[in-house]
Amino acid sequence: MQIKINKKSYQADEGETILSACKRNKIRIPALCAHPNLSPSEGVCRMCLVETNQTRGLVPACAQIVSRGLEVFTETEKINKARKINLELLWADHAGKCASCRRNRRCELQNLAEEFKIDEFKFVPRRKELENKDELDLLKDNWEHTVLDEKNQSIARDSQYCIECRRCVRICRDMQTVEAYGVNYRSSKTNVGTPYEIPLDCIFCGQCSAVCPTAAITEKDDIEKFEKVLADPKKMVIVQTAPSVRFTFSEEFGEAPGTFWEGKLVAVLKELGCDKVFDTVLGADFTIVEEAHELIKRLKNGGPFPMFTSCCPSWILYVEKYYSQFIPNLSSCKSPQQMLAPLVKTYYAESEKINPAQTVSVSIMPCTSKKYEAQRPELNGSDHKDVDIVLTIRELARLLRKKKIDPRKLKEKKYDPALGISTGAGLLFAQSGGVMEAALRTAVEKITGEELGKMEFEMVRGEAGIRCAEIEINDLKLKIAVVHEIRNVKKLLEDIKASRASYDFVEVMACPNGCIGGGGQPVPVNQNIRNARIKGILKRDKGMPLRKSHENPVLKKIYKEFLGQPGSEKAEELLHTKYINRKK
Repeated sequence: MQIKINKKSYQADEGETILSACKRNKIRIPALCAHPNLSPSEGVCRMCLVETNQTRGLVPACAQIVSRGLEVFTETEKINKARKINLELLWADHAGKCASCRRNRRCELQNLAEEFKIDEFKFVPRRKELENKDELDLLKDNWEHTVLDEKNQSIARDSQYCIECRRCVRICRDMQTVEAYGVNYRSSKTNVGTPYEIPLDCIFCGQCSAVCPTAAITEKDDIEKFEKVLADPKKMVIVQTAPSVRFTFSEEFGEAPGTFWEGKLVAVLKELGCDKVFDTVLGADFTIVEEAHELIKRLKNGGPFPMFTSCCPSWILYVEKYYSQFIPNLSSCKSPQQMLAPLVKTYYAESEKINPAQTVSVSIMPCTSKKYEAQRPELNGSDHKDVDIVLTIRELARLLRKKKIDPRKLKEKKYDPALGISTGAGLLFAQSGGVMEAALRTAVEKITGEELGKMEFEMVRGEAGIRCAEIEINDLKLKIAVVHEIRNVKKLLEDIKASRASYDFVEVMACPNGCIGGGGQPVPVNQNIRNARIKGILKRDKGMPLRKSHENPVLKKIYKEFLGQPGSEKAEELLHTKYINRKK
């Protein structure tokens, strides 16, 4: 249908909101509660107010549906005045706290305040005007950053920064179906938080922190821990970096999404003083080889099926908490992070004659739940804590800005070769469908005993929440599925329970499009950004000299010298795990 926006005619789709129609036609309207990953909001922030010929007064564009004959005005004196007042009220709670804020210069509210030239102290008393010492102390207390939830390892919450946009409520309810957040109390005491204000009890995927427009929800900050071990001359700091972060790290420094910055990533870690930098892709290659061995074993022994991948800690926790009947279906293989880490403190420490007690294992990850995963005692394969510190890519970027280290000015460096050789298959772990494609590249060759060359499995790629296919391997038909976002996982599990669907092998990722949409990745993010990241991954994989996990020469060397064969007793001890029924 035709509608008019600012006196010009535009095409609009029936049922869409004014905000959607404006965005599609590149007409910008400021908004804080609306987000491209979420269903339409309810106009909570009141920043997207517009005037129309069909309503009295101003209405939120995110909640108003288009209709025939509609005329919309997005920029008038009345609109701009109302937006500014709303913004001033929201900004008042943040006044004076930006310098120490984790989202400083990356806060949507701060950006709008600068755009609208907001006086940050308009709705709070200026310090110099305060004569009462008690009043000044109270104001200072309110300005202090206070983390409200210390009882989980992954997510930090601070209600001082909350603008009650309810993005966290909607993404947790609509995308992840966990419903860890809600709206408490009424009237002036209304706030967004957990039910009955209990500690956060969820799957720690961090999608709430990815969509939060301020610093009300962030990842738990472990920068201080990292700095402390870097400053300790007795410690050997060994870092591993996840497959996806080399395609997203650049965004923190103004580069286009999908820009490949592997060499820059290694360079900054060396600049910070890390002793060794290894590639988690090697851990991904081990995951594939062990997983392929496990799948073949299940096919020979009749199950249990489907076999689910196990590299996503949020997905694992979801099964343990809500669908514990599927625990036997989970692959016993650890995630790439937890595969590489014990090899650092066993194989590498032994071969280099290093005391593992003096090594500190650090991971740079796209994911907040990796912090939780590292704390799980059943995942420790060595006689020590396998992963000591996990930093999201956002934390690493904050540390670099603090140290005034600009990656763009550093010469690229390579991973340390002992545990730093990569394959294209391992890189594919960064995106939804990548684990499945990497596993098929190895499993099909192992099942057939034939070299398949550069065979692609493009049927597992794409954006759809659930993707299904059937692979024919000699006389064997393998029914597979790839699923991302927990709402789609829930649907698939319910279909399996009700015998509406059956599969042999299923890849699951909790976050949108997999790890490239992880809760610890750079923000803001939308589907176009994630697509650009995927494009970068596929391009890099295609140009890799090694594209199958079992071809990795370092992996072969470690099996020969240390682990024996896939599925061996030593491999089971270091690279496999068990799961816990956490259902209440």
